[in-house]
Amino acid sequence: MSLSSYSTEKSGSLEVICGPMFSGKSEELIRRLRRATIAKQKTAVFKHSLDNNRSSCKSVVSHDGTSLDAFATHLPESIAEIAENNIIDVIGIDEVQFFNNDIISIICTLVDAGKRVIVAGLDTDFRGIPFGPLPTLLAIADSVLKLQAICVECGNNAMCTQRLVDGKPARFNDPIILIGAQEAYQARCRGCYQIDKKSYLLQK
Repeated sequence: MSLSSYSTEKSGSLEVICGPMFSGKSEELIRRLRRATIAKQKTAVFKHSLDNNRSSCKSVVSHDGTSLDAFATHLPESIAEIAENNIIDVIGIDEVQFFNNDIISIICTLVDAGKRVIVAGLDTDFRGIPFGPLPTLLAIADSVLKLQAICVECGNNAMCTQRLVDGKPARFNDPIILIGAQEAYQARCRGCYQIDKKSYLLQK
């Protein structure tokens, strides 16, 4: 393919919004998609069908109650299929950490096809370990917004997601995925975050 043909093609992009729970990731995703709609771009929003805690499976909902209609799926290839069949310009994916690593190649294909892809998700799990496909997506993104929440214990900036079980900190070896909100999770700073052992990024 010649350089002239490249210059006439529409350029795609990948934007990643990440941070702990309660940091406003879904809210920022919704804000960007609404701006794209105002700009008369055709948008589609996707979420993992596992994440049905805050609303029905047919909406992306922020913790402040803002929402957008969404497709729920656990199959990354369904995202590409729907985007292609409906000639979508901007694709939003919420809670992207729940998808398997096939989502990475799907997103790359969409970007190569000239799509603007915006994903939001937890960059680390409750153990403090990078979550699912997020590390790779952060590495290949055109832009990254890393949000912070407010620590419920001391009021400082929070970058950790604290899981609670019966009001007490979860243990390191508990299941990685547990859908929940305020009843199961808190945002905490490093100093207030508690777990029975530190990950030190997958201790070797």
